[in-house]
Amino acid sequence: MDWTLKKKLQQLNAEEKGYYRFPAGTRTRVALTYPNSYFVGMSNLGLHVIYDLLNQRGDTACERAFLPDREEMQRYLDTRTPIMTVETQTPLYDFAIIAFVLSFEMDYFHVLSMLSQGKVKLRTTDRDERDPLIIAGGPCATFNPEPLAGVVDAFIIGEGEAIMPAFMDTYHAAQHEGVSRQELLRRLSHVPGVYVPSLYEPVYDEDGRVTEMEPQDGAPAMVSRQYVRELDQYPAHTVVVTDHTEFNFYLIETARGCGRHCRFCMAGYCFRVPRNRSLAVVEQEVREAKQYGKKVGLMGAAISDYPEVNALCRFILGEGLTMSVASFRADSVTQELVESLAASGLKTLTLAPEAGTKRMRAVINKGIEEEHLFHSIDLGMAAGIRNFRLYIMVGLPYEREEDIDGIVGLANRVKDYMEEKGSKGTLTLSVNPFIPKPFTPFQWLPMADRKVVTKHLKRLEKELRKRKHVIVNIESPKEAYVQGVLARGDRRTGEALLRAHEMGGSKAFKRAMKACGLDAAFYLYRARGSSEVFPWDHLDMGFRKSYIREELHKAELLEPTIRCFDGCHRCGVC
Repeated sequence: MDWTLKKKLQQLNAEEKGYYRFPAGTRTRVALTYPNSYFVGMSNLGLHVIYDLLNQRGDTACERAFLPDREEMQRYLDTRTPIMTVETQTPLYDFAIIAFVLSFEMDYFHVLSMLSQGKVKLRTTDRDERDPLIIAGGPCATFNPEPLAGVVDAFIIGEGEAIMPAFMDTYHAAQHEGVSRQELLRRLSHVPGVYVPSLYEPVYDEDGRVTEMEPQDGAPAMVSRQYVRELDQYPAHTVVVTDHTEFNFYLIETARGCGRHCRFCMAGYCFRVPRNRSLAVVEQEVREAKQYGKKVGLMGAAISDYPEVNALCRFILGEGLTMSVASFRADSVTQELVESLAASGLKTLTLAPEAGTKRMRAVINKGIEEEHLFHSIDLGMAAGIRNFRLYIMVGLPYEREEDIDGIVGLANRVKDYMEEKGSKGTLTLSVNPFIPKPFTPFQWLPMADRKVVTKHLKRLEKELRKRKHVIVNIESPKEAYVQGVLARGDRRTGEALLRAHEMGGSKAFKRAMKACGLDAAFYLYRARGSSEVFPWDHLDMGFRKSYIREELHKAELLEPTIRCFDGCHRCGVC
């Protein structure tokens, strides 16, 4: 074991506040693993929540592990040092359970790298009673776990607070009885919200489409997403405080889920129902943040939709703290919120119209119009903010050439408006290729052709770089299309993942697909029939499939869907 690598982890841990450490041998050891760097992973609020939840139990000792950066990973490889945890520098293979947090498809490649470098067998079929149990949760695990079904023993479908207590109770009872690994997995499959892929056999037709997922050994036919009904019972805030993180804030969750019904947004469907924490609970978490002197980072799908956002802003600033927000909507932003952000040092106000034309915003049911953008700019400039950012997607369903013109036109109108109001600041466009995600109305539609999307992106860059103080940041189309395969893939794409790992990683994925006899176009460019079975159809998000099919029809007709309201029973979740 390399002493330099071990010492670096010890130094990281020494600079943290709020971590747990228990004497060896007193509790079941769980490695909570984020398949990206410490710098990125420690800004993931879900990791803090599950870390705290597990360590609050009397029978579990949870530690954290992260993907080493490129230079460090090379040293791990050169010295044959297994990946270790931050708290005790214990190798991954020494843990009873390794739990991954899956937030992004491109991190799937890192999962394999971490297991491999942690000296853990990659395939579920190769592990026996002596090997760690590999589990995974998070957004990607919830909406389509199939590409990692050959690697992960059990997936957490939904919110960890609602599933992990029963999961750990079942695990410990099985360990006490000394049952086999297979029997443990069978028992875990009956915990609500736990999906054990080895107990389901996919059936394909002659064209390679999934026709059903056959449950084995008494596993339930459907696995239902679980979620917390009363957020106040489950505080969600930063637990381990460190300065070495992407968002150097004390994170506090104000709300969870979203009821806005944006048709492109997987989170809006997979984390429905929208729920708010009470102001009193959030205020208490703000008081706890004071001891660390950090900026408070408010987390939620849209902070401006929080019913008591103005009172919360006043409280945070009144406590002598500053604040930041994960996101807000231009149609619900308040003057007090913008002024509070400006007073906290915000230099750039971010807005998310997502599309450049009214027609395209109707397709995706965004509900944001240009007057909302200009109103937000007015509020920002009145508060002293001079720079603005727009989030835009290219390759949306039913997109036309004039919709690309519309993005250029919108950017120019926003920049004109900024200048009319006296701002010499920068307008930044963050542009991403659209990926039709599972459990959204667009899951039946193909992804836009990569060549067309690339052409549109280049055109946006060319047109807008002529304008002073306009910046266009574009996500790599190549990476977006790998994400598309993994987001929409079945178990066979998991074989390509494993092959790509052997061939060097994500850059080899296209070659690995070919080596496995798979055609990326099958997953990316094929429209699905209304009766086709998806690889994720055995997972139940709580809403009717007919409901999202109706939303697809409304998208074609440019018809709006109003946000969730008390007493609403449209989708079936409530």
